[in-house]
Amino acid sequence: MFADDDMPKPKKLHEIGCDLTFLSAGDLDERITLLKNEIARLEADKAAKTSSRKAAENFFR
Repeated sequence: MFADDDMPKPKKLHEIGCDLTFLSAGDLDERITLLKNEIARLEADKAAKTSSRKAAENFFR
């Protein structure tokens, strides 16, 4: 029915290095929270992958 190009693209909530001049303090707080949550998600995934790798290394010793 619809081509992928016809679908609306979701708006980016934050782009690294973007101009922050016209953002309010509240907008900045929202972006800080968003980025902190993303950092926590990345660290959790990294920890899970590191744990899996260590378990595999110990198994094959």
